[in-house]
Amino acid sequence: MKFFLLSLILIFLSITSCGNPSEEIEITQENIETTILFGEKSFVFPILAENAKDYAMQWGAFEDFEIEAKSINGSTIDGLRTKTTRLIISLDSITKKVPDTLNTKPITSRVMVAKTTAILLNQEVQKTNIDSARVQLQIKEMNKAASNLIIQINEKFIKDAIDFQRIDNEKKEIEGRKRLLDSIFKQEIKDNKSK
Repeated sequence: MKFFLLSLILIFLSITSCGNPSEEIEITQENIETTILFGEKSFVFPILAENAKDYAMQWGAFEDFEIEAKSINGSTIDGLRTKTTRLIISLDSITKKVPDTLNTKPITSRVMVAKTTAILLNQEVQKTNIDSARVQLQIKEMNKAASNLIIQINEKFIKDAIDFQRIDNEKKEIEGRKRLLDSIFKQEIKDNKSK
């Protein structure tokens, strides 16, 4: 009899604790959408080098891309829905109008990675049932993609500066050799005249 009563109590508690699971999900979902902040508010993006900044400012929506990429950190789901849409729009513009100076395979590849990552993030935040861990992961990937693009732009200008310096050094070396050969030739002419 005790076993029967204990079993009955356990069954009753199990049934009442279940309640209506869809209401719990909706409440949780509402809390996720309005109160939880996603991303790393303290995430620091690389800074464009001065010479890279000049070209980036001429690159249509690049400044918008930077602003939107930074703003997704510390946003709610509602904020992310708006910001990821704007981020994709700015990446579309960037993709279509790459300046000649920046139109290199590494840079255009990083732009495509950033665009794909932004689309994946947007798909995640547009879902009915938000998986906060997946949203957090997608924001982390977006931070990495945006950082890699900025780093690649900086590296392009560093490489260009090194190439320019190498070419300048080669020109100076060629000019130095030419002056040396000219002076040797003049000396030989002078020596031949004095004989």
